[in-house]
Amino acid sequence: MFVNRVQELAALTAWWHRPDARPALVWGRRRVGKTMLIQQFAREHRTIFHTGAGRSARGELAQLSRQVNATGLPGLRDLTRRPFTDWDDAFEHLAEAASTDPLLLVFDEYPELERASPELPGVIRAFLDRATGHTQLRLLLCGSAVRSMQALQEERAPLHGRFDLRLQIHPFQPWEASLLLGDLPPTEQALVYGLVGGMPLYLTWWDTQASVRDNLRRLVCQPAAPLLVEGDLVLATEAEPGEQPAAVLHAIANGKTRHNEIKDWVRAEPSRTLDRLIALRLVERLVPVTEDPARSRRRLYRLDDNFLAFRLGLVSRYRDEIERGLGESILTVMLTSLDDHLGRPWEDTVRRFVRHECAAGRLATDVVAVGPWWAGDGQDEIDVLALAGRSRTPVLAGETKWAHDVEAPRLLNTLRSKALRAKADLNAIRYLIAARREVRAAEADTITITASDIFTTQP
Repeated sequence: MFVNRVQELAALTAWWHRPDARPALVWGRRRVGKTMLIQQFAREHRTIFHTGAGRSARGELAQLSRQVNATGLPGLRDLTRRPFTDWDDAFEHLAEAASTDPLLLVFDEYPELERASPELPGVIRAFLDRATGHTQLRLLLCGSAVRSMQALQEERAPLHGRFDLRLQIHPFQPWEASLLLGDLPPTEQALVYGLVGGMPLYLTWWDTQASVRDNLRRLVCQPAAPLLVEGDLVLATEAEPGEQPAAVLHAIANGKTRHNEIKDWVRAEPSRTLDRLIALRLVERLVPVTEDPARSRRRLYRLDDNFLAFRLGLVSRYRDEIERGLGESILTVMLTSLDDHLGRPWEDTVRRFVRHECAAGRLATDVVAVGPWWAGDGQDEIDVLALAGRSRTPVLAGETKWAHDVEAPRLLNTLRSKALRAKADLNAIRYLIAARREVRAAEADTITITASDIFTTQP
């Protein structure tokens, strides 16, 4: 089921209509929906879609030959009898087929092709140099090996500066996830998003006609359950020598949120690994929103992926016994632990929504930052603080509660005292209270947010 991706489709369409368009580069984590996006886009165009599968170079060329032959493109030899002999041969023939009408050539899982044919980037560069202006062949490279796809763009890479479109695909935001969870009430959509995050595939695995218990039984609490296996795949994220992504992720999931704590846990310097995990949006580096991230020493690290936080923070403690057959009894214990776990994902969900609404000018104007804030002594914390203008003045302070219903007056009194410590002008700042279902007895000028506000499609 394909939903959303409006901006991504618009970017691909704009690239397609550029005269003499150079290649497009599309990348993102596994399961984020890259292939489905490209297939949706390709429906409108003549397309050759080839997926690298770890074959030898000869095997990849033979498979590409069969795919091209099956399309019946005019002007080509019988590729069944005379398959492509090398990549130059393939590009020359496809360029000829696109001499008058545009043709889209997609190399999905491109790093697999380059692994079999290390010369491929240089071949593509040479082809682009001689074919520009003489063919309407459009080349799109797509891949899940994020580091490899980023390396294509580096200064010393053969294809540096040769891409007209560089498009990274990210998981859905909460209001986008709602498109796949529409049969559920908003409060339950908030629960599902808090557990599996914005990966489209994980969202489609959730049966909206079944109970939370039945979904967790099927997806988590059985040997080799889908989300157990997916967790292993995420932990096996690509790493370079000296990096330990799985160990760092486990450290953060176990409450090691400071650099030195992580370093002690993994017994190695984690800076490079942390930077990579932040680039993958698996980890988030937090500082009080009022401080400069480049200078602040009060940095904390947390998991920036709801599914990974659920898998490592709650499920992992039971993983071995689930595999041994205790899943049904563990399921009951897990259900009683959900509310304790989901407070942090809900806080992040509200921040995302506030950031989105501020960008649209609906909650505040001239907002330059939205994030958490905490005092130096760690005694006070504001879940959502928005800063505006060149002076970065606090204009909105918010408190989030995972409870279904909350009473606003008590929370507002506490929030005012926290805002004062954050050096806010109490006569100018607005206050926000968020709960899953209802915020009761709020003052007229207090902003209230519930799951119903967030889990709807936003323009």
